[in-house]
Parts: sequence; C-alpha cells; structure tokens
Amino acid sequence: MTPFTFRIRGPRIRAAAVAATAVLLAATLTACGSSGNSADPKHTGATSGIDLGLPALPTSFPTSLNDLKKWEEAYRNGAWKNWDKSTWLRKAADFVNPVIDGLWSDSRMTGADQSDKQVSESVADDQGRTDPAPAPVVASPVAAPYHDSAPGVGKLFFDGPQGSMACSATVVRDPAHPGKSNLVWTAGHCVHAGKAGGWYRNVAFVPSYNDGGLDAAALKGASRDVLAPYGVWWADWASTSDQWISTGSETGGSGSPYDFAVVHMAPEEGAGDESLEETVGTAMPVWFDAPSVTKISAMGAWGYPAAVPYDGQQMYSCVGRPGRLSLSAQMPTEYRIGCTMTAGSSGGAWYARRPDGTTALVSNTSIGPATDTWLAGPRLGADAQKVFDAVSQKFRASG
Repeated sequence: MTPFTFRIRGPRIRAAAVAATAVLLAATLTACGSSGNSADPKHTGATSGIDLGLPALPTSFPTSLNDLKKWEEAYRNGAWKNWDKSTWLRKAADFVNPVIDGLWSDSRMTGADQSDKQVSESVADDQGRTDPAPAPVVASPVAAPYHDSAPGVGKLFFDGPQGSMACSATVVRDPAHPGKSNLVWTAGHCVHAGKAGGWYRNVAFVPSYNDGGLDAAALKGASRDVLAPYGVWWADWASTSDQWISTGSETGGSGSPYDFAVVHMAPEEGAGDESLEETVGTAMPVWFDAPSVTKISAMGAWGYPAAVPYDGQQMYSCVGRPGRLSLSAQMPTEYRIGCTMTAGSSGGAWYARRPDGTTALVSNTSIGPATDTWLAGPRLGADAQKVFDAVSQKFRASG
C-alpha cells in the first residue's frame, strides 16, 4: 500500500468536446524515448516511420485569421508530417496544434509505445550535491480501474520526426478555475525537442488510459472508449522553461532540472460543458518549493512505462525515499528515487505528502539510466511556478 491518498470519483463514459484551432507550447526535458548512445541519463519514448516529400509548414506563426485557416487546412491535409528542420517551428509563439478529429485512433494509441536504444548508466561527475544511487525499487502495477487508484493520471500522445510517441501526464489544479481545471502537468521533452528541434505536433491527453488495466493481447481490437473512457483532450496552449528550449537534448541530462511543462487541454469533439477536472473527478495540487529530500520521507512516481519488460499499455508506480542528483554545480539539484520503470514513464507525476497531511505533485519523471534502476525529476522552484502561472493566467477569463 502506498502512503498517498487520492480524491476519487466513479467512472463515466463521456465523449470529448471543444475543438481547438491553435496552441502555444514551451517545453523542458524528456523521458519518453530516445535513440543513440550517451554517457548521460536517458530520455525515453516511442517511434515509427518518417514521412517525406510533403508540403512544408510556414516558418512562422500565422498572424491573420485567413493565414491561420490556410495553415490549418494544409496541416490537416498532411503537412504536419513534414519535419524539415529548416521549417520546424521551435519558438514558443510559433507552435500551433490544430485538432485532427479521430487521429488518435485505438490502433494509433496502442502502437505509439515503442522503446528506443538506451544509454549508459553512468552520469558525468557532478560538482553539486549527489547522494549514492538508490537501490532499485521494482515498479508495482497500479490497481484497476485507474480512475479509482490514480485518478487524473493518463498518457500524453504526440508526433515527432521519428513517428508517434507517448509520455505520461497528470491533471493538476488551476487556481484561476477552482474545481474546473483544464491543466495537465508533464515533462518539457514531451512537447518540445529542445535545442536541436522544435515543437511536437498533435499533442493529446488521454486520462485514465486503458482504465481497466488490460494487457496488450486483450486490447487488440478494443474500442476507443476502452482506451479513452474520459475522451481524448487536445492541447490548445502550453508552456515550459526557456532552459529546456535552449539547452535540452534528446539524450542525456542537459536541461533536466528544468524539464517540466504545463499544458492547457480542450476536448476533441464539440463544445463540452465540463472541464477536464470535472470530467475525471480530480486534479492534484502542485507543491512548489517543496523542501529538500532530508525533510521528505517518501516520494512516489506514476506512469506508463513502455520499454521491455513493459508494453506501455498499463500503469505502474514506485514509492521510496528520495535522494539528490546533481549533474553539475551550475544546475539545480534534482530528486531521485529507485525505480525500474522504463521509457514512456517520462512526464509522469511524482507525489509527496505535505506537512498538512495532503498529497501534492512535487516533480515529474525526466531521466534515468539504461539499466532502469532509478528515475530523476526536477525540483519545482520559481522557474516552474512561472511556467505554471503563465498558463493559468492565460485562461483566467475563459476556462
């Protein structure tokens, strides 16, 4: 039994609603999947084929309504599949994410979790504060239905140059809309490729993905409602740290202390009356400036690991005493726990108990070694709160 409690709500099948036409994203670090070898910690995810010979998207954000309509038409007709680096949008103000109805079909979602090559377990000698590597904690399967055991946790899907990919993400409270949040917390690398690339596309969130905890064999031929009982929600705005955009790398620990992102969601189909929080029945508070590890006895990480021995279809968790990890004296010290979760767990929430006895999100999965014995995530300080506040304020007047 974990030391954490969640506010829960009974299941309810609901078609997603509200079509979004544009999204602005800003990101930090990833643990969704990577290729290539490095002496640094890995970021993990899923890949498939690359589409070539398609029309290019514009090199800047459409500024007029007419230009936006033309852009969206080209995008939906396949231009999003063109990943020419010379036209790959990377600036925060240039990212758009038009809804493509039905794109994330059951087969596309189940096929998004493919692991890439992992990197060495060794971490470059740091000059900051690092504790001995923790003993591995074997990830435990989360009890189904997930809406009872870990409400608000889900999978974040997106497309990149390597194909369809997936991370983990969590619904968090929005102080601008108490009880009606549309905000999701994840890793920056799950929305932006970092210094060598730009914004990922077709970013969508599925809360309580595969709520019944079925294995891959049982999911063959499953309907979309089985995989997405609370609907598919598309990003219509997001933000992350400038540090990830400027220094983050697909592999290694660069930018990891700033690897966090906040995404505002809207339902895929039509205009729904309920927010994401109302739909799933919960949202977790975010604990900014949580104390050092010496004052927190336990942290837990939740996510959908996809690399062997996992398949990305089921939710797992790890709980243990946190330690410190520092990649260099110039970067903030991160939290680290023993955990065997693999690629696909990136972006998943880390929870801890606050002094008042309530549970809150304190970090998200960012990096880990090739041996899959531990995970590390950023401490959420002033930079993280700035990112969070920017998205919350953006939608203060709307929802």
